[in-house]
Amino acid sequence: MTATPWHGVLVATALPFNEDFSVDFDAYAEHVRFLASAGCDGVAPNGSLGEYQTLSDEERARVITTAVEAAPEGFTVMAGAGAYGGLQTQRWAEQAAEAGAHALMLLPPNSYRATDDEVVDHYRRAAAVGLPIVAYNNPIDTKVDLTPQLIARLHGEGLIVGVKEFSGDVRRAYEIKELAPEVDLLIGTDDTVVEMGLAGAVGWVAGYPNALPESTIELYRLSTSGNVADLERAREIYRDLHSLLRWDSTTEFIQAIKLSMDIVGLRGGACRPPRSPLSPEARDAVVRATEAALAKGYK
Repeated sequence: MTATPWHGVLVATALPFNEDFSVDFDAYAEHVRFLASAGCDGVAPNGSLGEYQTLSDEERARVITTAVEAAPEGFTVMAGAGAYGGLQTQRWAEQAAEAGAHALMLLPPNSYRATDDEVVDHYRRAAAVGLPIVAYNNPIDTKVDLTPQLIARLHGEGLIVGVKEFSGDVRRAYEIKELAPEVDLLIGTDDTVVEMGLAGAVGWVAGYPNALPESTIELYRLSTSGNVADLERAREIYRDLHSLLRWDSTTEFIQAIKLSMDIVGLRGGACRPPRSPLSPEARDAVVRATEAALAKGYK
């Protein structure tokens, strides 16, 4: 593991279910080991892609312990600790620390449009546990926006080490670095990898490496190398894969990524209700894009 375990490609892991929708923890452990062997730097379990909102407390805790136990030495586990309430978030932070996770990925409170002071209090409660925290800004889904000014405040108080920026607005990367030069930028949307790489990102909490880890890792390394000569190859990969990567920014991102996993021979499978299968049109689009990527040798 690097001195900064939240750097690099950290896969927001999809979670496999059995036919009765119970969690297949053995298959999940196998997937974590697969991602490590493919060259990923870590996993971020219990994120949105892991359908954490549908899990019981027992299942959610076991997802973290399973990831930690399956992770080889030097492989990061950055546990999702998002919850509606600050007390629940603090409890999940404590559970992650006890399980041996290396960092936390944390949404702001989002059961309502929280004030800045309430957001700061939320992060203070989690930070008291002692694990480094990467804030997760997803104003599209949560309706709570971690603005550059608020990120700077959180970082200035020592509550966060970085931010997973999911707004899709790459311009924010520059404003964040102006206001908080030491905060680490992590790519949050798969379809902004090159742009955020050029803006100085040092990590990627990624969706599509679940299905195509080697090629997406290459894309990240090229986009963040700082070497101008790497950009042409990065653009080539980006052009070829963007029709897949942009699914990560849609409502159906879990179904799309799991379908791509099935197509490449991995364990994707169904989502828990209320998420339903893709429409025939969406399914056809994901199948075409995945098969086109495989035909060009991406894996």
